[in-house]
Amino acid sequence: MIKVANVSKSYGTTRVLDDVSLSLPKGGLTALIGPNGAGKSTLLSIMARLLSPDAGTVHVDGLDVFATPGAVLARRLAILKQNNQITPRLTVAELVAFGRFPYSRGRLTREDAERVSDAIAYVDLSAVQDRLIDELSGGQRQRAFIAMVLAQDPACLLLDEPLNNLDMKHAAAIMRLLRRAADDLGKTVVVVIHDINFASCHADRIVAMKEGRLILQEAPAAVMRPEVLRAVYDMDIAVHEIAGTRLAAYYR
Repeated sequence: MIKVANVSKSYGTTRVLDDVSLSLPKGGLTALIGPNGAGKSTLLSIMARLLSPDAGTVHVDGLDVFATPGAVLARRLAILKQNNQITPRLTVAELVAFGRFPYSRGRLTREDAERVSDAIAYVDLSAVQDRLIDELSGGQRQRAFIAMVLAQDPACLLLDEPLNNLDMKHAAAIMRLLRRAADDLGKTVVVVIHDINFASCHADRIVAMKEGRLILQEAPAAVMRPEVLRAVYDMDIAVHEIAGTRLAAYYR
């Protein structure tokens, strides 16, 4: 369970997060949506202890994120940022092995090696595990990074816009993979996402933000309504139900 209580963050005179509180239950997939500047990525970074809030607290499974030793916290949550700064001269297997650092401290045991192999297989990259990261397609590269955080074996996965720069096929594949990780592995998955239709199709709950504030936290069916989407995005968005899923038409 993730509990965010009264979190605020400012940069100078700009208020990025304004007294945000939310509780996410264990398991399932939560999508953070909202326009640019809503505070989604800042909130995710605070949840992962990459940023410190000006006020408020974050707890994961009862542990204070900012008071818990890093080695302990790394076994509870992992974050995949938008821009992963890592040398492209690593192989897939070498990259994924970084996920075991909280356990191995750089010295892989047989169990660590098995976890790495399992994570690579889970994202269907076994055939290319010895290839360099910069030799992969964008979709393969993103799956390799997801394998890295899966190898870390945390209870919570936080992903900041994992669909960036991916085409439709690979974006859909990544969302199916994250949905499977929540269902099959029991992970609590939180993903910042811009495409609200992916959120509607794959999320158990949607957290909508605007101007640093939490607008609502509901199931997709309650969020995917024209009046709600207008309140979040300041535009008229038609919503159609197709095969039992509400989809937004916002391209015209």
